[in-house]
Amino acid sequence: MSRRAAQLAAEVLAMIEPHVVPGVSTEALDRICHDHIVNVQGAIPANVGYQGYPKTILTSVNQVVCHGIPSPDKILKKGDIVNIDVAVIKDGWFGDTSRMYFVGSPSVLARRLVETTYEAMLAGIRQVRPGATLGDVGHAIQSVAQREHFSVVREYCGHGIGRVYHEDLQVLHCGRRGEGLRLEAGMVFTIEPMLNAGQRDVRQLPDGWTVVTKDRSLSAQWEHMVAVTPEGYDVLTAWPGGTGSYAPI
Repeated sequence: MSRRAAQLAAEVLAMIEPHVVPGVSTEALDRICHDHIVNVQGAIPANVGYQGYPKTILTSVNQVVCHGIPSPDKILKKGDIVNIDVAVIKDGWFGDTSRMYFVGSPSVLARRLVETTYEAMLAGIRQVRPGATLGDVGHAIQSVAQREHFSVVREYCGHGIGRVYHEDLQVLHCGRRGEGLRLEAGMVFTIEPMLNAGQRDVRQLPDGWTVVTKDRSLSAQWEHMVAVTPEGYDVLTAWPGGTGSYAPI
């Protein structure tokens, strides 16, 4: 079980929170996370070198949907929203999680998007139990997004994880109840919805990694690792000290 690796990944996201302030570069955040993973946790930054990726974390700011590359030129400013995605390897197991941060005070729309995306992730997690389907998970997420008139990104999904970073199981963030793979105790996967304030269409930038909304609207994402237990679910990447102002799982 990748529980220890999952807990370490969550710890990184808690550790970096005080550093996510106006004026900091995403490169500086990456360096802090790298040093913490290597020197404090004694773990391995899973993203470094993965399919050629050059950094420890992914930093997706405002209209960036996912896979933003940290850069000394990207300076966070008041009102930004940013997703930080981190993965670690500990004792051969992978841990993978992400969360949103506010840089100063966000706009009303930005706050509503971030909080709705979190609510959508929780709605998906709460569907997890033996006998449920991945369609149940996707439908719950999609329903929350549509209620608030936000769109669900379709090109990227959650994935199985364990001793392999991305295993074959794919968790779509939309779907129909009762359809798709039926869940069984022992499965471990991520649920990581990406919601856009505008249309769901995205495009990849020439760097081969960064994905942005086509209409330049804001985007938000949250990610937890979840295990299917005989009774229901277990969130492996629960954040140390709880979930702040967000509803508990």
